[in-house]
Amino acid sequence: MPLYDVIIIGGGGAGLTAAIYTSRAKLSTLLIEKLAPGGQIALTDVVENYPGFPEGITGPEISQRMEEQAKRYGTAIQYQEVQSVAKKNGIFEIRGMQENFQAKSIILAAGASFRMLGVPGEKELTGRGVSYCATCDGAFFKEKEIVVVGGGDSALQEGLFLTRFASKLTVIHRRDKLRASPILQERAKNNPKINFLWDTVVQKIHGAKKVEGLSLENVKNKETRNFPVDGVFVFIGHDPNTAFLKGFVELDEKGYVKASSDLKTSVPGVFAAGEIRAGATKQLVSACGEGCEAALAAQEYVEHS
Repeated sequence: MPLYDVIIIGGGGAGLTAAIYTSRAKLSTLLIEKLAPGGQIALTDVVENYPGFPEGITGPEISQRMEEQAKRYGTAIQYQEVQSVAKKNGIFEIRGMQENFQAKSIILAAGASFRMLGVPGEKELTGRGVSYCATCDGAFFKEKEIVVVGGGDSALQEGLFLTRFASKLTVIHRRDKLRASPILQERAKNNPKINFLWDTVVQKIHGAKKVEGLSLENVKNKETRNFPVDGVFVFIGHDPNTAFLKGFVELDEKGYVKASSDLKTSVPGVFAAGEIRAGATKQLVSACGEGCEAALAAQEYVEHS
């Protein structure tokens, strides 16, 4: 079983930045990612708020560049899911789906996953009109009527992207105010293809082989209605990818990893960076900063433990 100086679990902005720093410091580094490099940012159409790209940059492109940079300095990358982590005799053992690894230190950067609505019909119709990724599935809805559920930055940013394809888009939000940034709200409200349904929640998704409509409820007057639609895109937040960490490090009540201001977790030699960490700002630029900080902390730990 190979022994690395640092194993980074998660290949989003935090994980890839950490890999760049530890590899440049000549620490043997393995990054384990279960899907694709970049994490959620790879599913984003355009990143407009990352410094150095005034014209914006696509999520897939910045993800690919970061991966290439990490590999250039010697980072090894494995694409598989981590099942569990344990510490034995001062060495960390990581059990993956295909093989196992050992490390002197660990950086947790597994991020979070899209939250589901949890309503009847959602699981059955995922991939058949229910989606959590606009850039992945938007092209399937050319000249179709679709719904975006959510009221934050992701909902409006992805919704604006989806108007390239849809003939009509309705944003369904459980409140009467959006949480998204003012600039995104202005763009959405000025887009002729976008309408809003306020104080409304989805109760059920209908369809036999594909999405055909929704059952909706007004949260204030409890009125219900059927809403014909061809597709549903859900952007209502995230849940941390920490199931493999239960019983290993301390988590908060929502399942996020607790870490001190210097990104140390409850287990010496284990650090947390990015959206997996309780209190994270959930922005790419801050995730990259935390990846750098976690890498420097891991380097100090390896060199002095």
